[in-house]
Amino acid sequence: MPIFNCEETINEFEKLTRDARRVQQDTLKRILELNADAEYLNHFGLNGRTDVQSYKSCIPLSGTTQGKPKFLPFNDELLENTLEINRTSYAFRNREYPVGKGKALQFIYSSKQVVTKGGILATTATTNLYRRPRYKEGMHDIRSQCCSPDEVVFGPDFKQSLYCHLLCGLIYSDEIHQVFAPFPHSLVRAFQTFEEVWEDLCADIRDGALSDEVTVPSIRDAITKILKPNPELADSIQKKFMGLSNWYGVIPTLWPNAKYVSGIMTGSMEPYLKKLRHYAGHLPLISADYGASEGWVGAYINPTLPPEQETYAGLPQTGYFELIPLENPKAEEMENNASTHYIESDPVGLTEVKTGKIYEVLMTTFAGLYRYRLGDVEVVSFHNSTPELQFICRRSLVLSINIDKNTEKDLQLAVEEAGKFLEAEKLEIVDFTSSVEKSSDPGRYVIFWELSSESDAGEAVLQSCANCLDLAFVDGGYVGSRKIRTIGPLELRILKKGTFKEILDHFLSLGGAASQFKTPRFINPLNINKVLQILSRNTTKSYISTAYGL
Repeated sequence: MPIFNCEETINEFEKLTRDARRVQQDTLKRILELNADAEYLNHFGLNGRTDVQSYKSCIPLSGTTQGKPKFLPFNDELLENTLEINRTSYAFRNREYPVGKGKALQFIYSSKQVVTKGGILATTATTNLYRRPRYKEGMHDIRSQCCSPDEVVFGPDFKQSLYCHLLCGLIYSDEIHQVFAPFPHSLVRAFQTFEEVWEDLCADIRDGALSDEVTVPSIRDAITKILKPNPELADSIQKKFMGLSNWYGVIPTLWPNAKYVSGIMTGSMEPYLKKLRHYAGHLPLISADYGASEGWVGAYINPTLPPEQETYAGLPQTGYFELIPLENPKAEEMENNASTHYIESDPVGLTEVKTGKIYEVLMTTFAGLYRYRLGDVEVVSFHNSTPELQFICRRSLVLSINIDKNTEKDLQLAVEEAGKFLEAEKLEIVDFTSSVEKSSDPGRYVIFWELSSESDAGEAVLQSCANCLDLAFVDGGYVGSRKIRTIGPLELRILKKGTFKEILDHFLSLGGAASQFKTPRFINPLNINKVLQILSRNTTKSYISTAYGL
């Protein structure tokens, strides 16, 4: 394996992005040449042509993975794209926050592999990566190898794997130079668990004997090989724990050589940043790259920016990208079609976008996706001739009853505004989701909150929260409908502590991977939904808004 060189990687990135238009054309040509015999392409009459004009005129736009999970192709080219984008981001990141030899505390988890009816082995995108030796070699090259044994990553029990990730992090505490999880939700969950089990972890290290709670044989065998009695380390860790104030700065306290905390922090992950900053203390939060199970879009090349301002530079060689310009509809168009959220124009190429505009990304990948819809972005600026993209949110609406249209971002902002009423009570929102209640007339929004403490919340404060939530949805369709009472008063429901852990457990029971879990921000009541049943069963209090009068 060649020695990885950060400057060479940055120079190559600069070269490609200076000529992004040509690179995009060459990338599409290569994809279509490799897949010239694909039945899908020939069905639409492409017939071996590889130019942009023919491709766009023949091949229609494809669907999205929003909603029901779908099987997506994964191949060696996608693996190489992953390594390429990881190397690029690491090169820029390491220029600002250089790391030496060491390990990464990574909260990563595999999922089950299944065989489809057609006999194809299928699993999550992250599991496809973790199981490939080539990926592990690439992570070693950029000094991002996981400190935990493979048996922990691939363990069948999430709770036991999480416990052992924490234990390995403590065993190798002097060697840890970064802390990572695919999403901040996983990091917050890990350190909330840490607060509960730290004494058990110290006992394991002191005695050199793994807790009886870890029962999976493969995990026990792997950890036993590295866990030796170490009273001095246990005493040191315990002293550090005892010196913490409400767990602030636990990460740099326990891992003094850590340079940063990283993960995908945009969109639905932003609500977890406040708690993650609490755990991270003075350490910077650095975003991972912009992509999805379908493929990668952009590299994170501005590591000094806070997550809320992060942008991603499009990598023109990893796939062929088009962007659909989106415009907000006029009032009369909204009234005529309640399902409309944006007016679409014809897709444009990656280098043809304009700053300050909102687009939906289309991807054509080496793995066999053609003009595939992904989500919403905003073009912030350009790096050479490739755009720097800022992820906003998934395009689909979250809350809508009448002519109202509130997105995931609108919900997030409303929750943040109402959550300010909890600060004086020293309470935090652990997590949240939403639904619409249409069985009553008129229908209403229902917001679910799990709080850090159920007993400390005053009735008056929570009523104020409900009122604030109602007023924080400033969409014209919502405000107008509330005023004429075609939408009823918003309802805030308070949940038992641990409700969202139960939702995660349900997700895992269906074969999902903890690394890919995202709290659903909207629960559709029209479906037979186990999650909605969990929420209803765990509701302890309910507050109806009086913001617009009774």
